Amino acid sequence: MHNPWFGRGEPEQGAAVRLFCLPYAGGSAAAYRGWPALAPGGLQVCPLELPGRGGRIGEPPLSRMRPLADALAGALAPHLDRPYAVFGHSMGGLLAFELARTLRRRELPPPAHLFVSGAAAPGTPRNRPPIHGAPDADVLDELRLLGGTPREMLDDEELMALMLPTLRADFSLLETYEYRPEPPLGVPLTVFGGTDDPLVPVRVLDGWRGQSAAGARLRVLPGGHFFVHPAAAEVMAVIAGTLGGYLSRGLPPQQVGEGGR
Repeated sequence: MHNPWFGRGEPEQGAAVRLFCLPYAGGSAAAYRGWPALAPGGLQVCPLELPGRGGRIGEPPLSRMRPLADALAGALAPHLDRPYAVFGHSMGGLLAFELARTLRRRELPPPAHLFVSGAAAPGTPRNRPPIHGAPDADVLDELRLLGGTPREMLDDEELMALMLPTLRADFSLLETYEYRPEPPLGVPLTVFGGTDDPLVPVRVLDGWRGQSAAGARLRVLPGGHFFVHPAAAEVMAVIAGTLGGYLSRGLPPQQVGEGGR
């Protein structure tokens, strides 16, 4: 039976390492459609499709973090039979973190590495008013500020009417999220940030260092909140280099300690 969580089909058995990718608010598995071509041999990019978008547009989206992380953990459990890593941008970064903690609570195999992009460290106070219950015009203004949605899409009233319930659910997920302290993850962590990100400035990324007992580093790339799109090749180069041990020799990936910017 087809697993709806996998936007590009079930993970392949021949892959040495799997990279599960989580989208930003309002995004879908299509956000990573160009990544397989950038990945080295042996690394399978597995974009994950959340309810309410892409091929799951007819499903109600989930608006709370814990139920979504629980559902994801259940969907991924059969596919954790080999080394894997998790990448998430913005909302996806926070979701990747909570997914890793959920997997730990379930005593399932942990990721070899966690890649978080464009996401403030858990527990960082929000600096913007909540908008998940705001008028449609305010939600669209927020999307314009973030800069990741093409103008032609924002101007398409029919398309936006279709997407607004999912956008509101995603904003609700972020705005109702309550960080609960737990011991640091035993998973090495790489955090990506954008030099000119108006939503997640570089100064709020250092808090991620305390979330990993296995070492963390910060990589800052040029661009705004959606720097991950123009810098996709550079991001993939960092991912491939970090996981290179598994890809080339079947050894554990390099353990990344405190790194500079």
